[in-house]
Amino acid sequence: PDADLDFAADNAINAAYGSAGERCMAVSVVVAVGGSGDELVARIAERARALRVGPGDDPASEMGPLITREHRDKVASYVDGARAQGAEVVVDGTGYTVAGHEEGFFLGVSLLDRVSPEMDAYRDEIFGPVLCVVRAETYDEAIRLINGSKWGNGTAIFTRDGGAARRFQLEVEAGMVGVNVPIPVPVGHHSFGGWKDSLFGDLHIYGNDGIHFYTRGKVITTRWPDPADSGGINLGFPTSS
Repeated sequence: PDADLDFAADNAINAAYGSAGERCMAVSVVVAVGGSGDELVARIAERARALRVGPGDDPASEMGPLITREHRDKVASYVDGARAQGAEVVVDGTGYTVAGHEEGFFLGVSLLDRVSPEMDAYRDEIFGPVLCVVRAETYDEAIRLINGSKWGNGTAIFTRDGGAARRFQLEVEAGMVGVNVPIPVPVGHHSFGGWKDSLFGDLHIYGNDGIHFYTRGKVITTRWPDPADSGGINLGFPTSS
C-alpha cells in the first residue's frame, strides 16, 4: 500500500505487455496487497486501454502482433477461460483487429482481476499480453502465495518502505529479486536464473556459473626447491618450504 502506484502501474504495463508478453521474464501476475488493489487495477487499466497496438513497421505502434495465429487464439482462450472460472475481465483484448491488417495475428492487451491460484490463467505460462491481478490482504499472505509456487524464477516488490523491501529480499523464494524493478534480470556479471522448478541442472547461466559451465578446470601444483635442500624422504605430504 505504501508504493508509488503510478510508478507501479507504469512498470506493470511495461513488464507485462512489452514484446507482446512473449518473453521469458514477462510479468504475468501482480499481487496487490491490502487496500492498494482497486486503485492499482484502475491505473493499470487506464494505461492498458491507451496502448497502441499495430504493425511493427509503424512508429506509432507500441505493441505488435503475436507470433502465430494459433498462439494468438490460444492466448485469447485464457481470457475467456478466466471469465468462466470467476475472474473479472477488466480489459478484454480479444477480438482486436488492425485496419488494413485484418489477417494479422493481432491481439489487444487484457487485464484480469481477482484471479485465484486455481485458475488456468494463473497456473499456466500464457506467454502473451495478459496480466493477472491476485488480491492478498496482507504482506504475509502475499509471501505465502509466492513461496507456495513450485516455480522460483523472478519476483519483485514495489514499495517505498526500506524495511518491507529488506524483509522481502530475505523471505521470498526466488532466484532473482527486484525492488521497484519489475523484471529483475541482473547485469551480465551476475548470474541469471531461478530456484525450484525454474532451474535445470546445478548451475545458473551467465556470471561465474557461466564461466564454470563453459570451461574445463586444470589444477597445476609446482615446487622449485633449492638443490642444496632436497628435503630427504618424507612419507607424509611434502613441506611447502
